[in-house]
Amino acid sequence: MPGKQSDTDRAAKSAAGPQQAMDDAAALQAYGFNTMTSMGVAWVEALSDMGSEVLSFVADRIKEDVKTQHRLLHCKDVDELQEIQAEFVQKAIDQYREETGKLVEMSRSFVSRAEAERGES
Repeated sequence: MPGKQSDTDRAAKSAAGPQQAMDDAAALQAYGFNTMTSMGVAWVEALSDMGSEVLSFVADRIKEDVKTQHRLLHCKDVDELQEIQAEFVQKAIDQYREETGKLVEMSRSFVSRAEAERGES
């Protein structure tokens, strides 16, 4: 019947899967992706550092959210409410801008280290 595969056809295709994956990886390395594997420890450390930085930032932002909610619950009038909201938005913008700068600098530092290590090997 058309459209149905025999057990032999399925077995042949599944056996080709791992070999095809290895061939694809070899082709990627031939095209220059082997430098990614040479990053090793530096790559993992950079990802870990950036992950820690992002988690710390998120925790600080949550603290700001809670503080703002507390202030909103205790405000006396609409003018104070608007002032609290404006301060919250401005502080968030400033903190996000600062955090973006930190992450960009961390990325630049990592790229510089990776290039220096690649030049040494």
